[in-house]
Amino acid sequence: MYQYDTYDQAMVDARVEEFRDQVRRRLAGHITEDQFKPLRLMNGLYLQLHAYMLRVAVPYGTLSGAQMRMLGDIADKYDRGYGHFTTRQNIQYNWIKLEDAPDILADLASVEMHAIQTSGNCIRNTTSDQYAGAAADEVVDPRPYAELIRQWSTFHPEFSFLPRKFKMAVIASDTDRAAMRLHDIGIQIVRNAAGEIGAAFYVGGGMGRTPMIAPCINAFVPIDQMITYAEACLRVYNRHGRRDNKYKARIKILVHELGKDEYTRQVEAEFAHLLTQNIEPPLAELERIKGFFADPAFEVGAPDVLDRSDPDFALWVDNNCLPHKQPGYIAVTISLKPVGGIPGDATGEQIRVMADLATRYSFDELRVTHAQNIVLPHVRKADLYALWQVLDANGLSTPNLDQIGDIIACPGLDYCSLANARSIPIAQKISQRFQGREQEIGELKLKISGCINACGHHHAGHIGILGVDRKGTENYQLLLGGCEGADTSLGQITGPGFDEDGIVDAVQRATDFYLSNKQDGERFLDTYRRLGMAPFKEAIYG
Repeated sequence: MYQYDTYDQAMVDARVEEFRDQVRRRLAGHITEDQFKPLRLMNGLYLQLHAYMLRVAVPYGTLSGAQMRMLGDIADKYDRGYGHFTTRQNIQYNWIKLEDAPDILADLASVEMHAIQTSGNCIRNTTSDQYAGAAADEVVDPRPYAELIRQWSTFHPEFSFLPRKFKMAVIASDTDRAAMRLHDIGIQIVRNAAGEIGAAFYVGGGMGRTPMIAPCINAFVPIDQMITYAEACLRVYNRHGRRDNKYKARIKILVHELGKDEYTRQVEAEFAHLLTQNIEPPLAELERIKGFFADPAFEVGAPDVLDRSDPDFALWVDNNCLPHKQPGYIAVTISLKPVGGIPGDATGEQIRVMADLATRYSFDELRVTHAQNIVLPHVRKADLYALWQVLDANGLSTPNLDQIGDIIACPGLDYCSLANARSIPIAQKISQRFQGREQEIGELKLKISGCINACGHHHAGHIGILGVDRKGTENYQLLLGGCEGADTSLGQITGPGFDEDGIVDAVQRATDFYLSNKQDGERFLDTYRRLGMAPFKEAIYG
């Protein structure tokens, strides 16, 4: 994984001390909250319903054991003993005292971490495939390209005050495990017929109030022009993006209103101009970065078999482990979705347990997934049972990856000042209602948002739930048919909303109808696409 050089460390250390002075002045009353707000947001510090929330950047979701261990220590020292892993592969703490924030940033800086660009109208944390470097189906490891984007975008003077926040994702597989087409810019690293590496650009996706799927505007940009093309995309957006209306400020609105063809024409014109300016980082820099992401020292000839005699272990392997490109190894997903638990939450002790397991069994590396779970990417099959036993002893062995209990949920009205309804209790009730039925139902991705901002990705759920305010009462809309993968689709609202208990019953009626009508091998999504909305709606509303 990437390691800071002296410039990186000096930059982060300086930012900590700058913010320490800003906090000191705020606490002393020398600056007002209105003056302080843009300063704290630039350091990932939000003011939520009950306390400050700090969001920490985890570039492309990759962490070392030492970094993960520090996250656990911060949870215990400065929060209430837990952290919340987010859909941008970050972590946030919900109970931060303002006076502690500079010390937290200093602790993060000691392990090459920060909270820069986790808020504000700038290029946010670039996400990627959680199985990067382990998946057999990838063209290349996408993380060096995500790291190049991180270095280009951090403190970029032209893009520090964009019309709205800006999100990018980079993948390198036809299997999209990062919801790439639901980003402002999604990049897929591809190989053309001549064997050359390039980047396919998808621009104008997003969820929120007006969900849109990004169209492909260029199927192959030479890899030594990727940053230049990204800059062209952002320049056109920065030039024309709406700053007078925050609801129309995202690039998806610009691409929609200009039209894909006109937006692409302007990008190509800007790209042609930028090529004359020689702004692309030299290929030598990309090669330097790639060196940090070389394969670990895999054991050649490692045993490629598993003892499946323990049925609980065998079930967990089948559900939570992905085949690895290296024989004798496997990629492990640790579910942070225990039955009745809060999706994405982990205690400080659990975080340290995962850090220790990474150091011992996974070449000291972990990944945060956009589905709010944790991956150990490189585990020997010979070590898998011992690792599972530790997970099981610490409440981290739930075998529910991509099943109905593996729920994505935002913090909702329990924490967020923007939310209209609670998400957490709905997730808890659904996971409890369907306990023991996960294998029967099979793959079903359920996502919950507490407001239209869609931090819980409800538009992309096979079943999505959106919390709304109905005359002062929490109400929940049910959506069906969303998907975040290569065949991205947006969920459609079934009809009138439900109260808290009613939405759980509605989910059960939808899944029962699926089980009664599915054909061999069909997932919930497949049956929905075959039959359409009408029969599901009839089953839900009677």
